[in-house]
Amino acid sequence: MATHSAIGVMHGDKCKAVYCHWDGYLSHNGRVLLEHYSDSAKANHLVALGDISSLAPEIGEKHPFSPFDLPEEMRNMTQGQFEEKFGNMTTFYGRDRDETGVEFKTFFNDQELFAGIDAEYFYVMHDGVWFVSTGAEWSLLSEAIAKETEVA
Repeated sequence: MATHSAIGVMHGDKCKAVYCHWDGYLSHNGRVLLEHYSDSAKANHLVALGDISSLAPEIGEKHPFSPFDLPEEMRNMTQGQFEEKFGNMTTFYGRDRDETGVEFKTFFNDQELFAGIDAEYFYVMHDGVWFVSTGAEWSLLSEAIAKETEVA
């Protein structure tokens, strides 16, 4: 079962955010954001590309959405080969599957964000720092990950 998350970046008093379908929990999306998207420009680029199927360390380039979408000349590629070639790239609904209506959304307060994206975790970058919420209070993402690691 998927763990949905929202990923956003603050721009003044508004948050531009996207939906992410897979692996939204702290130990995956939280860690990937903290370790690979701490640069504001990269985080902004990520959100600008719209809703995400699966977050990966790199934004990457347009690629097949799944092994079933491979072009004819690549159809003999195994799942492992697919993961090796494309697994380090984030998969977007718009860029990689040509879906429409998956652009980022703009929110003006926490309540709008929490109601506007069906997610279990909300990740928002503010002034170059990642924060996380499960729909109530915000915590520094780095502290939330450290706390979760202590418990495990």
